[in-house]
Amino acid sequence: MKTDNTKAQMRKGVLEMCVLSMISTGEKYPSELLDQLKTADLLVVEGTLYPLLNRLKDAGYLEYEWRESNAGPPRKYYRITPEGETMAVALRQAWSELVQSVQITLENPTIHE
Repeated sequence: MKTDNTKAQMRKGVLEMCVLSMISTGEKYPSELLDQLKTADLLVVEGTLYPLLNRLKDAGYLEYEWRESNAGPPRKYYRITPEGETMAVALRQAWSELVQSVQITLENPTIHE
């Protein structure tokens, strides 16, 4: 059985948390996010990021500002909102709980017998 699809789905599942966390450290331009996600081997396809940023903005977790660029057209810089900070904290907590539960299961697969 190939694991590529499962690994891709796992990455997609944590992408929202990772993007919110990355932007919570300061404003980010999408290409910065793409570079960081690629470096961390988290980005499945580049076309995944832009719809995700739009969903997070529409949910009120991110906002953006257009800025002039010396290297071309204006750029969109994203920053996290207070609601986004709250969501990022909640997602990190949920992730921590999930990791703990998975770790328990992996260490003792017969736990429920």
